[in-house]
Parts: sequence; structure tokens; C-alpha cells
Amino acid sequence: MSDEKQYVLGTDRDELERLGLQHRAWRAQAYEHWERAGFGPGSRVLDVGCGPGWATLDLAPIVGDEGSVTAIDVSRRFLDHIEAQVRRAGITNVRTRESDLLALDLEPGSATGAWCRWVLSFVRDPDAAIGRVARVLRPGATWALQEYVSYSSMRLGPRGAALPRVVRAIEESWRAQGGEPDVGLRLPTLLEKHGLSVIETRPISRIARPGSLLWEWPGSFFSVFVPKLVTAGHLTKAEADAFLEEWRSASKDPGSVFFAPSVVAVTAVKR
Repeated sequence: MSDEKQYVLGTDRDELERLGLQHRAWRAQAYEHWERAGFGPGSRVLDVGCGPGWATLDLAPIVGDEGSVTAIDVSRRFLDHIEAQVRRAGITNVRTRESDLLALDLEPGSATGAWCRWVLSFVRDPDAAIGRVARVLRPGATWALQEYVSYSSMRLGPRGAALPRVVRAIEESWRAQGGEPDVGLRLPTLLEKHGLSVIETRPISRIARPGSLLWEWPGSFFSVFVPKLVTAGHLTKAEADAFLEEWRSASKDPGSVFFAPSVVAVTAVKR
């Protein structure tokens, strides 16, 4: 299966940059979670579903020369980007692994930590994927995960009449490709099943205003994905046009607010 099919938005340069914007918008939440999970000098961390490696590059100095980061992804194009960045920066503690999570085969007990964000929601069998990653974690290892728990909770204010229809179309498209946008609801049960004790679950709720980095994050997604929903038959062109005009108008209104989809941050320890 090609990279383009594995990633609903593809793996081209524009998507690589969009994912960079996404990581910058959510970097503070990642750093906080890594600290709570105990990642630090000497940690051997898996970056599960690393994409083009924006988190990988942030994790590398945290674990230091005595630690390591293993960047795991199905996309060779994204891994090539990581490897180029690592060479350019002279980073020596990052390695890459090209693998579908459902076929991940690393040395059992070789990792002391793992991180993933918005990965399991795209996997057709999150139960099996969690089992594969859990096998690589040694007892006492910590896994930090962030996934949507209520994707349809996003709101645009003053109330956007077109947004709810677009959200339904996104979820329909997501599930049609084997994913589950609200996989966060299942995480505690699945982690416990595979030998991890959940030690913390925290909600992440964020509100964006026009002109902020967080506002740019959904805007960059909508501009690319809403037309794809029309092509796939999940939205009519009229519905898409109405929403994109609604978003453009809201982006010019200093009184607008965007409530991001609800995320759950889960921290679990391998028994």
C-alpha cells in the first residue's frame, strides 16, 4: 500500500509542512505530557507513528546522548525527512524503523517509553497495534498517548451552521477507511488488556482565536480535506463551499472562537 493511501492527506511537501504547523500548535501539550511520563536523560523512547518526525526531533535532546528515540512509521517519505534532518543537525541518538504498527517487530523489552498522538485513531485494529507496541516496552516503561475522545465536540462561535455537517462528513470518511475518531474512549481498556496500568487520564480542551497558531491548525486541515470530502461523495460542493465561506468569514472576525475537538491524554505503565 502506498504512502498516499496510508495517509488520508498524503505525504507530500504541503502535508509535511501542515504536520509541522500541527506539532507547533500542540507542542506545549506534548512537552507537558513527556515530563509527566518521566521521559528524560537515558530514556529509550518509541515515537509511534512519528510522521515526518517533528516530535522525534524534540524528543532527541530530552533523552540525551545516553538515551535514544526510535521513530516508527509506515511512510518511507516521512522517514527520509527525519533522516535528512538528523544528518543535518548531527543528531546521533535517533534511529528510524519503517513498519506498519500491526507488523511492528522490535526487540521485546527494549524500550523504556513510548509516545503517540492521533495515531491509533487511524489504525484499523488499535487493539493489535497496542499489543505490538506493548511487547517492546520493558516492565516499568511509560507510554504517553493523546487521542481524540469526542471529535464531534468541535464548535465554531458565533455558532457556525455549516460546521456540524462537515464534522459528520469527516467522521464518515474516517470510519470508511477503517479508523475511529473517538478511539480515546477505548484506550484504558485496551492498555490494561495488554499489560499496562493506566496511571493518569486527563482531558485537553483548547479554544482558538483568529490570528493564533491554534486557529491556523484547523484552517490548514479544512482547506485541504474539505475538497477531498466532495470528491469522495461525503459532502456536496454546495455544502463544502458554504463551510469554507463560513470559515473565511469567521477568520476575519476578531470575536470568533473555535473549540478544538476534545482530546484525552493517557499515561500508562507496563506491568
